[in-house]
Amino acid sequence: MADKPSEKNGRFDTGLIRELAAILQEADLGEIEIEQGGLRIKVVKPEAKTMHIAQGYAPAPAAAPAAAGATALATKASLRDHPGAVKSPMVGTVYLQAEEGAPKFVTVGDTVNAGQTLVLVEAMKTFNPVAATRAGKIMQILIDNQQPVEFGEPLVIIE
Repeated sequence: MADKPSEKNGRFDTGLIRELAAILQEADLGEIEIEQGGLRIKVVKPEAKTMHIAQGYAPAPAAAPAAAGATALATKASLRDHPGAVKSPMVGTVYLQAEEGAPKFVTVGDTVNAGQTLVLVEAMKTFNPVAATRAGKIMQILIDNQQPVEFGEPLVIIE
């Protein structure tokens, strides 16, 4: 049976797809498939290389594509284990400010307290605050506003 769009808007329910992707990540599954009311959705976990491209990494300059691309991926991967890394608790879209035109929650150089909101991650039309895991100084902000993020992806480095 072929995949069908939902009846209400002629498109797939992206909220459902995000929820399935989150379940896929949380349960460490390779793929998940559901069928309901003639609608079938299958979500497959991409390989690491494909996932980084999907997250919006810009292609490396033509002069040295392999070296520059490998360095960017290695840097992001090495920060995943940084003791001050604050990671995304879910798959979603990250927001650096509460609303358009509002000041950012934090900027590089700010001193934060444990529990202070650093960013919001929107998943299924719900905005989830991501709080500082400890007090310290914001050393790096690793994401851009409205960037898609994966579960466990480092967002901010606190030292």
